[in-house]
Amino acid sequence: MGASTPNDAVRDWFDRRTIGPVEQDVHALASAKHRRSTSISACLPTLNEAATVGNICRIIQRELIRPGLVDEIIVCDTGSTDDTVEVARRSGARVVTTAEILPTYTGTGKGAGSWKGLAAAQGDIIVWLDADVVNFHPGFVASLVAPLLQDTSIQMTKAFYRRPDARGLPDGGGRVTEMVARPLLNLFFPELAYVIQPLSGEYALRRDLADSIPFLSDYAVDVGLLIDCCEVAGLDSIAQVDLNLRVHRNRDLLSLGRMGSQVMQGMLRRFDELGRLKVGDLPPELVQFEGGRASRRRIAVTEFPPLGRLRS
Repeated sequence: MGASTPNDAVRDWFDRRTIGPVEQDVHALASAKHRRSTSISACLPTLNEAATVGNICRIIQRELIRPGLVDEIIVCDTGSTDDTVEVARRSGARVVTTAEILPTYTGTGKGAGSWKGLAAAQGDIIVWLDADVVNFHPGFVASLVAPLLQDTSIQMTKAFYRRPDARGLPDGGGRVTEMVARPLLNLFFPELAYVIQPLSGEYALRRDLADSIPFLSDYAVDVGLLIDCCEVAGLDSIAQVDLNLRVHRNRDLLSLGRMGSQVMQGMLRRFDELGRLKVGDLPPELVQFEGGRASRRRIAVTEFPPLGRLRS
């Protein structure tokens, strides 16, 4: 489509593929899943999430696995130094680490946890979930898998929601989305301009598609998968689902700066590869200032290959 203003087809996609908040019947979805002989894995990449991961896993176990909608919980830990691993195990998850899954591929960020979690999962549909959400409920999973069980043309579902910030402002979260991801998508990948939460960590993919695309490292993974799904399967294969409200740990400004740098590097890399923007080599460091003193952080986004290529 090129770098242009979103056209009528994109607005039409928004009208057709934006799904409002609907309370899903878990038992009805489980029946639909079994009729289709489909299996579903919930995958949580983690780093020091002991305070929240246990509750999420227990809810999935009680409200989604017991009724038969979800088949397994995979927690892929990326190097936690707290009790995340033990809490997740006690709460019903199968815990793996980035060090033990495909160990020749190094990396411990969110992208590594998401990709190696996919490698460990057995499901035909994979639902990725952030592990720091404090208001998690079964609808986070049920609402994401429902369109995939109901419409075979949908290959990916992506969550959107309201995100209050630490001050309680109802839409004060999502600063990296509004200052980095959305402007870049509007400029260089306008077919995704109407995606409400391009950086959301809650999404579901069919296994065949997930296995066919690479995963960017660190915090570039979420928007990288969105871009690649659109490029490989087409915009109409994606639906976005309203989860209403999401409350999670808010990060400080310097952490958001590092996250934004990873997201920007990943997006620019993709745009370069797709011929939408000539970028070339990007500097691997980010200079930040705290208390008037400069610090240098290595921010080098890498890529994990499609798992299907490794299995062939």
